[in-house]
Amino acid sequence: MLDLLKIRGQIDGIDDEILRLFEERMQLCSDVAEFKIQTGKAVFDKDRELEKLKALGEKAGSDFTSHGIRELFQQIMAMSRKLQYQLLEKNAVEEDTPYIPVKALDTEDVTVVFQGVEGAYSFAAMNTFFGSSVKNYHVAKFRDAMEEIKKGNAEYAVLPIENSTAGIVQDIYDLLTVYDHFIVGEQIIPCQHVLLGVPGAGLEDIGTVYSHPQGLMQCREFLNEHKEWKQVTLDNTAVSAKKVSEDQDKTQAAIASESAGEFYGLSVLKRNIFSNQNNSTRFIIVSKEKKYRKDARKISVSYELPHESGSLYNSLSHFIYNGLNMTKIESRPIPGRNWEYRFFVDFEGNLGDSAVKNAIRGLSAEASQLRVLGNY
Repeated sequence: MLDLLKIRGQIDGIDDEILRLFEERMQLCSDVAEFKIQTGKAVFDKDRELEKLKALGEKAGSDFTSHGIRELFQQIMAMSRKLQYQLLEKNAVEEDTPYIPVKALDTEDVTVVFQGVEGAYSFAAMNTFFGSSVKNYHVAKFRDAMEEIKKGNAEYAVLPIENSTAGIVQDIYDLLTVYDHFIVGEQIIPCQHVLLGVPGAGLEDIGTVYSHPQGLMQCREFLNEHKEWKQVTLDNTAVSAKKVSEDQDKTQAAIASESAGEFYGLSVLKRNIFSNQNNSTRFIIVSKEKKYRKDARKISVSYELPHESGSLYNSLSHFIYNGLNMTKIESRPIPGRNWEYRFFVDFEGNLGDSAVKNAIRGLSAEASQLRVLGNY
């Protein structure tokens, strides 16, 4: 009969030896980091690591242990690199950065562009963030807003990026990778949709409902009660209200904010039609200048990864080993490259923090197309 206590004791002894050897290996990695600090040699040598992992796997006695050995040493190498990145930062091996810390954003005598028309939720987000007296104008498309700040016609653009009910606004994520702009702020606005119609209209008159696709999605339970209504998507909830106002057709209705109804002279046919009573939209404030407040506490980044086992875990471990709290991760397919994805990560921190610098340094070396999208 096997002596379980004896076996456990032997395992504990092996674990103690592994711990001793691991600490010894990390000390040697510190020595390697000192060499790289003096010579400027890169921390990450992918070809060398792949060769070593292959050699170690071939020494194993079975397929299971071969896979386990490769996985174990892949993580040990990753931890070694992170230690070296931290030592580079500790020894003030700085890298050039285009990001400029400021005490406060310049919001005086600026022009802001938003997508939609007056009365839209983006209009409300702009007024809440900048104040109602800010100089502003609107455009029809999200891309148009990005173009306006690229051309210098406006200092800031206000764009929706996420809704608590419908999820992310995919077009915005894609545009953030196309334009070399920077997120400098955010504003959350409650989206309390109502059904709007021309004065004198009733629910029994309605045949067509207009709204933004997200507006329709956020009111799907209410709309399911009226399957006879035709649903038509437009560029914006307020644009929908404007259309109903201009057409003056009792068979038309719009899903938009109550303030949009007041702006365009429409009547509220039904309140509280949104499915989630806590429904809200997060808007980002975008600039072409890469500035961030010194007290900013959220960072957004995007990067691409090879279609390989463990690549996502290895990228996320940069946040883990630097003690950074990741608050969100999204993925978007990369156009023209089937089954490959671009990842978007939000995490807590400031670009001036050492831990953040370490994580970004490591991601920059090991992922491709890393971009810091903003610190706000």
